[in-house]
Amino acid sequence: MQRRFIAFLICLLPLVAAAEPKVYERRLDNGLKVLVKPDHRAPILTSQLWYRIGSSYEYGGITGVSHVLEHMMFQGTESHPPGEFSRIVAENGGEENAFTGRDFTAYYQNLAKDRLEISFKLESDRMRHLALADKEFTKELEVVKEERRMRTDDDPQSLTYERFNAVAFDASPYGNPVIGWPGDLEQLQLADLSDWYRLWYAPNNATLVVAGDVDPEQVFSLAETYFGPLAAEEIRPPKTRSEPAQHGEKRLEVKAPAKESYLLMGYKTPAVADAAEDWEPYALEILSSVLDGGDSSRFARELVRGDQIAASAGASYSVFQRLPGLFLFDGVPAKGHGVADLEAALRAQIERVRSEPVSAAELERVRNQVVAAKVYEQDSLFYQAMMLGQLESIGLDWRLSETYVDALAAVTPEQVQTVAKKYLTPDRLTVAVLDPQPLDGKQPVRPSLGIGGQTHVR
Repeated sequence: MQRRFIAFLICLLPLVAAAEPKVYERRLDNGLKVLVKPDHRAPILTSQLWYRIGSSYEYGGITGVSHVLEHMMFQGTESHPPGEFSRIVAENGGEENAFTGRDFTAYYQNLAKDRLEISFKLESDRMRHLALADKEFTKELEVVKEERRMRTDDDPQSLTYERFNAVAFDASPYGNPVIGWPGDLEQLQLADLSDWYRLWYAPNNATLVVAGDVDPEQVFSLAETYFGPLAAEEIRPPKTRSEPAQHGEKRLEVKAPAKESYLLMGYKTPAVADAAEDWEPYALEILSSVLDGGDSSRFARELVRGDQIAASAGASYSVFQRLPGLFLFDGVPAKGHGVADLEAALRAQIERVRSEPVSAAELERVRNQVVAAKVYEQDSLFYQAMMLGQLESIGLDWRLSETYVDALAAVTPEQVQTVAKKYLTPDRLTVAVLDPQPLDGKQPVRPSLGIGGQTHVR
């Protein structure tokens, strides 16, 4: 049955691709790239503007500036006072927000199909005409500081994850938190944001993506009208410090008020942009699903329900990143077990995928789940646009979105074992342990955002 199902999905992919209109692309004279993906199933659209700027572009002293600037983008322009942007979108029945990641900052509006011009008018205005005022800056900076206290300083797992990244990466800017270090936020100035905005918020550093019930030529015409007159900026790509080879396992302990211990492990791994072989990142993603791909995965079946060593255990890997990242494991030990027991159990699972090929039947089941999930994600207009914008923002071709599912479906048991043996090695490993300290009754108990949470939403 499983063989027939995955065969059906793979055969279905060309039909899905044929049924879905293609992506239309145009670049304006000022350098703005515009991508349009028509989807006429409902009279709605999503309009997303992606800037190639995020925390991995920041340097010591101004970490967090990209995220603070994202907040300021809602605080008024020369022609729209603070709050006007959101009010207009809401009055037109839409929703809007933004998010900052390591490699990008993105702004979006979800609207009815006949409201696209409103989005373009507002978004083009704040691309080059933001009113950066001291009063709004002071207020928003305090909002970000409070966000940091709530989401990181008062969340023991998030705090562990932040310190873990700082130790795992010696040179890569992925060692810095998206929200910024506390000391840098304290000394951040409005002039820092003004310089950052002028340099990076330019049409030649952005990708505009529209998906939904739209006509491509009308979208291009509107883009030319509203974004075409905006001046380009002379942008010099930043020099990126390459992460040096690691020569041995790293370990750290984080002491913080918490109810329970927490374990975090990460192995340095490539992404699509820098992998030695094109198939390796896709094999790593399948490997993460073998270990943590739902209730039937190995971690859930053997560590949580079977041996009951873990209250929770997870694996995470990102195929698409601008720079090399980490294959992550995390977990909370079950009652009656310590963090050392959980680490030993995770290491045993890792050694198993290194020494034994995944069976054909297990891999087929995992591929069924992964491929089906990716196919079904196409039902979301937002996801379709997000995939295009993310790929372009990290320097990859948006056409990778069209081959992504095929690449996952083609992964073999031998390839899964090969990447496990090659990358899940002690010399690439960093381990962090949260040592829970007594709660004083003041710390709020907050749900963890999960590993890999390197995006902050306004």
